[in-house]
Amino acid sequence: MADIVYPPVIVAIKAFWKYLGLKFDFQGDENIPRDGGAILAINHIGYLDFALTGTAALPAGRYVRFMAKKEIFDNKLAGPLMRGMHHISVDRSNGSASFVAALRALRSGEIIGIFPEGTISVSFEIKELKSGAVRLAMGAGVPIIPTIVWGSQRIWTKKVKRNLLRKNVPITVAFGEPLYFDKQSDVEAGEKLLRETMLKMLHEVQEKYPDSHEGQRWAPVRLGGTAPAPLN
Repeated sequence: MADIVYPPVIVAIKAFWKYLGLKFDFQGDENIPRDGGAILAINHIGYLDFALTGTAALPAGRYVRFMAKKEIFDNKLAGPLMRGMHHISVDRSNGSASFVAALRALRSGEIIGIFPEGTISVSFEIKELKSGAVRLAMGAGVPIIPTIVWGSQRIWTKKVKRNLLRKNVPITVAFGEPLYFDKQSDVEAGEKLLRETMLKMLHEVQEKYPDSHEGQRWAPVRLGGTAPAPLN
């Protein structure tokens, strides 16, 4: 499909990253297929996760089409941009249309970005996953790339006042090895494997993160931070 809107948006986003002075550590882009469909299953800790993941995927030569809530598409400013970049609207009251749209995009060779937790995790741990990513992978015959973002919650996240004046914040985006499911796969087992893989990757990223988590509001309780304890 033609991409007229995506390139200038990327220029603007990169300028925004430069303004913020972020320190990027992008890992594993070799796991993103250079052609053909795939799903990026991403943990969700902040409002900038989609843009950061999309930026990290650029060295693979791929544009990511994100599944995002319908309310963003209804916005007078964001809506035209989202549609112009061929992202996929998700109506939470009726998800069948978005599932079909994502399936069609995957079969046509697109990379689809999904946040399988559904919403931002205020504990910054990985919540229970919804089954959409695994079901899409099974239906389209494409791999799932487990993807971890860490550090974005320090800039702008849920229930915390955003701070766009932060400088030199380390941001990690890691793409894991592909997971494959076929039409005979068990959905619940696939979901469990995906979550376990994402948890393992998250812990590895946190272990190597250059800043201390101790006593920080942006860090989970498990690492000595003061974020809310997970509910599950």
